Amino acid sequence: MAPVLRIGFSNFEMDPGLAYHEEVLSPYCAVYMKEVVETEKGQLYKQKKPTMYPSWNTTFDVHVYKGRLMHVVVKDETAELKSETTVQLDSLTTRCKKENGKLEIWVDLKPMGRLLMEARYLLDKSDDKGQSEGEGESEADGEKEGRFALHQRRGAIKQAKVHEVKCHEFTATFFPQPTFCSVCKEFVWGLNKQGYQCRQCNAAIHKKCIDKVIAKCTGSAVNSKETMIHKERFKIDMPHRFKVYSYKSPTFCEHCGTLLWGLARQGLKCEECCMNIHHKCQMKVANLCGVNQKLMAEALAMIESTQQARSSRSNEIIGREGPVGVDQPGVIREPSGCIPQPLASTVDHKDMKQPQVQSQPSLQAVSRKGFHKFTIDSFILHKMLGKGSFGKVFLAELKSTNQFFAVKALKKDVVLMNDDVECTMVERRVLSLAWEHPYLTHLYCTFQTKENLFFVMEYLNGGDLMFHIQSCHKFSLARATFYAAEIVCALQFLHLKGIIYRYVYEDLKLDNVLLDSDGHIKIADFGMCKENMLGDARASTFCGTPDYIAPEILLGQKYGCSVDWWSFGVLLYEMLIGQSPFHGHDEEQLFQSIRTDNPFYPRWLSRDAHDILVKLFVREPEQRLGVKGNVRQHRFFMAVDWTALENRQVQPPFRPTVRSPSDCSNFDREFINEKPRLSCADRALINSVDQTVFCNFSFVNPRMDSTRSS
Repeated sequence: MAPVLRIGFSNFEMDPGLAYHEEVLSPYCAVYMKEVVETEKGQLYKQKKPTMYPSWNTTFDVHVYKGRLMHVVVKDETAELKSETTVQLDSLTTRCKKENGKLEIWVDLKPMGRLLMEARYLLDKSDDKGQSEGEGESEADGEKEGRFALHQRRGAIKQAKVHEVKCHEFTATFFPQPTFCSVCKEFVWGLNKQGYQCRQCNAAIHKKCIDKVIAKCTGSAVNSKETMIHKERFKIDMPHRFKVYSYKSPTFCEHCGTLLWGLARQGLKCEECCMNIHHKCQMKVANLCGVNQKLMAEALAMIESTQQARSSRSNEIIGREGPVGVDQPGVIREPSGCIPQPLASTVDHKDMKQPQVQSQPSLQAVSRKGFHKFTIDSFILHKMLGKGSFGKVFLAELKSTNQFFAVKALKKDVVLMNDDVECTMVERRVLSLAWEHPYLTHLYCTFQTKENLFFVMEYLNGGDLMFHIQSCHKFSLARATFYAAEIVCALQFLHLKGIIYRYVYEDLKLDNVLLDSDGHIKIADFGMCKENMLGDARASTFCGTPDYIAPEILLGQKYGCSVDWWSFGVLLYEMLIGQSPFHGHDEEQLFQSIRTDNPFYPRWLSRDAHDILVKLFVREPEQRLGVKGNVRQHRFFMAVDWTALENRQVQPPFRPTVRSPSDCSNFDREFINEKPRLSCADRALINSVDQTVFCNFSFVNPRMDSTRSS
């Protein structure tokens, strides 16, 4: 039984008598849980659990392990305050036991301040015997216990998107106080996450200025190969000459963009270029004294565009004067496959001035100006099928017809705040490509309003696998094999196109495998697919529904399509056994289980099912089934006619009950009973949204018009 501490912070005080006490604005806590790790250099503390930001007078629970400590940092809005301390959890547990299980103490911080902490000792009474002695547990015991049954839908997690520019690591950031861009020197306006800030050197910039950054990051990779090449190429090494300065009027730091606080000697001023910065920013400012980054970036961009234009003209001359093909005399042949076949008719030929070769051209969905433009007023919203932080999904009817669609509405402010504009565009492209495969959800069109983005997709009224497995605990072997085989077909199609399905927000899990009225599967939600993953290409984003995350993602390794086969293994395990293969009472324990534990396999599981799961749960990506060997050739799929399956000619073992095209009885009543309406947006927030980033979102598939006319 693992001990647990319930911890809360209720008050923060600066040291008495300090004038700085008056400058503390909205202090907040950051909590880092660290564990001791054996390395070649000895024992080191490593953070494995995401950073927590507990609000004042709230509590959070932590498990107590040997050598585990809690690193607490108190900051304020100005970023001037940073006081910290470390607390050994086992020592805190001992003190709690001596105080009858509850403790309230002031914890001293360095370099200043103290924190009022409350801790209560609890005992985790959940029995781990079944988990640790998995080989001895019978089917009846497992079902009776039901501790890990699939009874709820699970959300996904995602680390902030990192934009790496000149060794900087920019992430979308909310600035709680007025902040100025370090590139263009203008005010960073807007609400929520208005701009980017480097995680290493704290440089703050507009999102629009990210392509104008020419200063290398001083906080990381100072002597890297890329940095040295950058320095040699542009010969920029102009150190500033900073001197302490007392400002008589409010002044902002030209590096991190925030106000210089204090009454005297608030910051540093360069004697040459008059740049103003915080004392703490001195070591983070690049050697660009007197250099205007914005103007230099624009000049470099102009030079580059001029060189490209000259290169293009020279290539055109070579193409005209060079050898001419017999079949097309005098014409430069366009590379084959530049436009996907189903979308070829949507190309506006006025835009095709010169061919463009792309690494994965089949993903390019091109809108056609001549098609009918749809709006939200073209549809009647009947029911809400689902919702999340991203937005909502509705059952909608196209007016003047009897055709029903699933309309997914995303809130623009949320998309921008989470820095997910590119992810939304990827979803549109991949959904357009889905018309080429029978087991991927089809997209008819996309359009937008000032507040929302809309995807109009086929309505699959058979419900999702999570809905159906909740009523029967687990699927029969024949049913699980059928669903798994169709999923394999869809995954292999995406991989051939250079797409990793992955696990962000919406991923390969029971919730996102839908059934049509005949009982065939359709994979939905491609918002966080990864494109252009052919050959040796690798991704590195930490993301996913915790239960489905592959170990290579948890270890911070670069990965390819191997992660999809791991999640496929989790999905197959859940369909066959009715519970998750890896367990934990919190996210940290779950991740540890994924990294180290072997799943429990009941004795009643068939030999072939056991073997395929073991090979899908290999922790070395290159040795995992799907990467090493073809999944289709495994004995588990021995009875599958893959040719017939690809053509939807195999009779599904289960046909959902569907009474009409608009039937929604196979969806959770939690959503169906809610009124189908769009969320109201904050007008001030919407007016601050940069609408130009969504200019290429709207798209109409040719099949939409043909469907409408029929």
